[in-house]
Amino acid sequence: MTGPRGIVLVTDRWQANRPLDEVVRAAVDGGVRWVLLRERDLPRPERLDLARRLRAILAPVRGTLLVAGPDPLDGDAVHLPAAGPYPAPALPLVGRSCHDLAELGRLCTEDYVTLSPVYPSPSKPGYGPPLGPAGLAGLVTRSPVPVVALGGIGTPEQVDACLAAGAAGAAVMGAVMRSADPARLVRDLCAAVQARAGVPVPAAPAAERSR
Repeated sequence: MTGPRGIVLVTDRWQANRPLDEVVRAAVDGGVRWVLLRERDLPRPERLDLARRLRAILAPVRGTLLVAGPDPLDGDAVHLPAAGPYPAPALPLVGRSCHDLAELGRLCTEDYVTLSPVYPSPSKPGYGPPLGPAGLAGLVTRSPVPVVALGGIGTPEQVDACLAAGAAGAAVMGAVMRSADPARLVRDLCAAVQARAGVPVPAAPAAERSR
């Protein structure tokens, strides 16, 4: 199983301006194919039920649900914190959060990493200092696995800067969770990915152009 590419949606039901299932469905409609389920404060039965619902949303587009923490919730893909566990569990897809060169140096069998924060993050104020695109680029060259940029990303310009720095993808949380139109925002972010890859970007639906 290959790691995340393009836009990765990170969930946070506390920031969502509508039920989380609806935000994820809209994001998938906009082009998201990777979703990282956080919601670590939920009891396991509730979190498991949520994971199953999100997988059902992703299934028609062959998307993948990543689960934060070592418990895959009946799936096969997890995203671990920098603090552990080490070694990573033996699963088909394992990612880990990293923030600096020392944490990259502790990687063992992980398939990908997130590097954060790239930009100041309204979701985690004071968490940093931000790497910026230049700092991200420096760490990307030292990473043994593909990198997903994370932290304060919410515009096509920021996505493009992260990809230009060498990231394989960009993870977005608050901007999509809080958006009045998640599908449209995600479509714009995905268009930045396509443009960086040299892929022709389809015209927006007529309903969107008339807004």
